[in-house]
Amino acid sequence: MQKRYYFTDVHVHGYYPNHILKFWDRKGIKIDITEEDTKDLGEGRVDYIGFSYYMSFAIDSHRPNNPHYDYLETEDLIKNDYVKASEWGWQIDPEGLRYSLNWFTDRYHLPLFIVENGFGAIDQLEEDGMVHDDYRIEYLGAHIKEMIKAVDEDGVELMGYTPWGCIDLVSAGTGEMRKRYGFIYVDKDDEGNGTYQRSPKLSFNWYREVISSNGESL
Repeated sequence: MQKRYYFTDVHVHGYYPNHILKFWDRKGIKIDITEEDTKDLGEGRVDYIGFSYYMSFAIDSHRPNNPHYDYLETEDLIKNDYVKASEWGWQIDPEGLRYSLNWFTDRYHLPLFIVENGFGAIDQLEEDGMVHDDYRIEYLGAHIKEMIKAVDEDGVELMGYTPWGCIDLVSAGTGEMRKRYGFIYVDKDDEGNGTYQRSPKLSFNWYREVISSNGESL
């Protein structure tokens, strides 16, 4: 588990943790670290942590041939059957956001910023010119409520929150246009065909109200 926080640990603490140095030794990795490098790391520590949150996974603790519990990228992640999933299999777990905020706070004691959080779905523009994306409203609303709990009940210092995203665009994860996240619908398909006309979705007005009421409308 430690290795999942390797990059953040270095940025926050300003040095390479011992478990990573030992990991490199086991893998035969030699890192030439100069005194100037060490000085730069110590002086270049971050003031806050920004992170993205879309989903959660469970972890398989019984993977063979891994006696040191080395970081396995996504090989040790498994589906959590107790939560719903999107059309792309992304686990919908609002409480996981609250857990993440508390975990980062307990580990680093720095302000936090949620830089991405959103729901990718196949949206349908109806005859009334509207995308009735209640599923997106439900997803974002549930995550924002957990964020509020983390601040009000747990004392997390949260600087800000930015949902992904404002307008439909090609998904960076899958390269698809049909996997839509925006509050504004763009008439374009995966092949680039369409009028490119933009239409606010139901979630557009909903999120505008969330902002103007500072969350009181939830």
